[in-house]
Amino acid sequence: MAYRQKLRGGQSGVVILRPDTAQPGLALLNHQSGQPDPAANTPADLYPLEAFQEALELTSGLPYSSRGPVRSPAAVPGAPAAAAVDAPAASPELAEEPSSADLATVNSADYQAIVKAHTNKKGEISYELLNKALIQAARSNPYVAELVARSASEAEIRDHVVKANFEAVTGNRAIRQAEVNAILELLDAVSPRSVLRDLNEELRRILAEAR
Repeated sequence: MAYRQKLRGGQSGVVILRPDTAQPGLALLNHQSGQPDPAANTPADLYPLEAFQEALELTSGLPYSSRGPVRSPAAVPGAPAAAAVDAPAASPELAEEPSSADLATVNSADYQAIVKAHTNKKGEISYELLNKALIQAARSNPYVAELVARSASEAEIRDHVVKANFEAVTGNRAIRQAEVNAILELLDAVSPRSVLRDLNEELRRILAEAR
């Protein structure tokens, strides 16, 4: 079993559970390289780097959701006693709870509506669909044209396009920019690349055309 876990401090991890040991394996996602960095006390003989690489690939694009505690099969009552004997304590990083702000975002109706609107049949977030909708809005929104004409920054235009799209998808006209940013952060954490890369590239083209 493998799943991703949002940790305090903005870090994302991938956790692997084995049926023959109570010791979970944890690797932190290196956002610069895109590769997993196994935690210091994760035994390499049980959890080799290749296992984490495969787990990252399998969980890529799957949105975060709020779930109860997940336990290794070897840690549940009735499991063979030998499986848990001399098992090291769980990694400190793994023991951390997600922040209350992250939980509030994941449990919000706005986050769930955005995830639902851009999830494919595999249950993965379709960043292609999300960026396509955002790019269409950037090209057709009259206010975006006004922003471009007055030499607004790429960040200002992006904030407007994304917020307007999220308002339309959620039906929440009162959604704040901070809430939009929190949702984007969670989407970006499970993206194999920057969640808004395609939109950013398109905005640079639009600004270049206007010069």
